[in-house]
Amino acid sequence: MRKYFKFIICSFLVVLTSCGTFFNQPFKTSKARIGENTTKKSFLDTILPLTETIVGVYKFRDQTGQYKMVENGSTFSTAVTQGGTSMLLKSLEESKWFKPIERENIGNLLNERQIIRSTRQEYAKDANQDQTTSIPPLLFAGIILEGGVVSYDSNIITGGSGARYFGVGGSTEYRQDRITIYLRAVSTSSGRILKNVYVSKTILSQGISANLFRYVDVKRLLEVETGVTKNEPTQLAVKEAIDKAVELLIIEGIIDGLWAPAGGEPIVNLVKEKFENEKEDAGTTALYDRKLEDKRGTFAFNMEGASTVVSDDYPNSEKKLGGNVSMKFYFKKPGLNLNIGAGYFQLENKEAFKNKFLSADLNLGYDLLPYDKLSPFVYAGVGAVVSDKELKDNYFKFQYGGGIEYLPVKNIGIKVFAEQNLMFTDKIEGLVAGKWNDYYLRFGLGLNFYLGQPYKSVKQVMFE
Repeated sequence: MRKYFKFIICSFLVVLTSCGTFFNQPFKTSKARIGENTTKKSFLDTILPLTETIVGVYKFRDQTGQYKMVENGSTFSTAVTQGGTSMLLKSLEESKWFKPIERENIGNLLNERQIIRSTRQEYAKDANQDQTTSIPPLLFAGIILEGGVVSYDSNIITGGSGARYFGVGGSTEYRQDRITIYLRAVSTSSGRILKNVYVSKTILSQGISANLFRYVDVKRLLEVETGVTKNEPTQLAVKEAIDKAVELLIIEGIIDGLWAPAGGEPIVNLVKEKFENEKEDAGTTALYDRKLEDKRGTFAFNMEGASTVVSDDYPNSEKKLGGNVSMKFYFKKPGLNLNIGAGYFQLENKEAFKNKFLSADLNLGYDLLPYDKLSPFVYAGVGAVVSDKELKDNYFKFQYGGGIEYLPVKNIGIKVFAEQNLMFTDKIEGLVAGKWNDYYLRFGLGLNFYLGQPYKSVKQVMFE
C-alpha cells in the first residue's frame, strides 16, 4: 500500500506541473501591441531640466561581433540586436533631458532636403514667380553620443538540480548571460569627452521539467513529460542597460555642472546623495550579484546545544545532551576568527559507563563566505576535558568541525554544526583496551550574537 501511495503522490505532482504548463502555453496568435516597457524606475523621472540639450547619435551598435550559440551547426544571427541606435534615441527622448536629432541616416535627410529645394526652384521657374526656395536650417548638436555594446558574455553562471525516484523525476536548469555597454558624451566644439559611463546587465534563462516513466503492465508502458522554459529577451535587456546609461549620463552631468535641473541647488544635492548611495551599493556588489557587505561584527557571543556520542572501549553508546558558551574574535582578514569557549556534557555507555565532564576549547575558525547570509564554516583547535566528579582527572584533546550559519538579521546567526573531539588518552571511561584512543562526537544547534564594527570596510577589502 505504501508503494502505491508514493506512486500516486509523485504522479499527482507531475500532473500539477503539466497543468501549469498546459494552461500557460499559447493557443493562438496574438495581435501587434505597443512595445514592452523595461523595469527601469528612477528618481530622475520627477526631475526636469532647465533646458533640453540637443544631442546627435551617429551610431550605437553591437561591437562584439558575436553570433548566437547553437547546439549543432552554425548560425549567422547575432547574439545582440543591431538596433542599438534606435533604442538610444528612444531612451534620450523618454528622459526629457535631451532633444535627439537625426544623424544615423543623415545622407537620406540631406537628399530629401535637396529634392525639396530643387522642386521649389522648378515650380518657381515654371510659374514665373519670385518665390523663395530656401528651407529652414538643420539643427546642430552641441554634444554627440558615442559608444555601443562592447561585451556579451555567455553562460557566466549555469546550474540546475533534479531528482528521480521510482520512475518519477523532475529537474530545473538556469543560465545567466551578461551584456556590457559604454556611452560617452563628446563636445562638438572642442572634441573633449565630457562624460563616459559604463553599465552591465544580466540576462536570465530558466527551465523546469517533470517526467514519469513506468511499466504499468506487461507490454504497457506509461511515459509522461512536461516542461517550460523562460528566456529574458535580449532586446529588453539591451534597452534597460541603455536606459540606465542615459540616467547615469544625466546624473553625472548634473553633478559636474554640464546641465542644470529645475529646482536649483537643493535638487543637485539630492541627486548627489542618491548617486553616492547607488555607487556605494554598486561597490559592494560582486560580478554575480553577491553583496560584499560584512554582516558580522568584530566579535561574537555564542551559545550552543548539542547531542554528544562517545566512541570508547564499551559498546552501546548513548546520546546525551550538553551545552557550550564561547566568545569569537575576528581578525583583520575577513572570515578568520579565534574562538574561546567552555562547555558541559555527558558521556554514557548503556549499563557500563556514565560520567559528566567540563571542557575548555581554543579554536581557529574560518567563515568561507563572510559577506553572505548563508555561509559554511570550519574550525580546528585544542582543548582540555575534566571530570565533573573528580576534578583531578583531566585530559587534553584535539577537536575539529564545521557547519553552516544563516543570518536572518544582520547581527544574529543561527548555525548547525558537527564536531569530532580526539582524546589523547584511551582511559576516559576507565578502561584501556585496543590500540586506538577514545573520542566523542557533537552534533548541535547554536546562536551567534555579533557585536562591534568590522575591522575593514568592504571598499578596503576590494582594493587590496
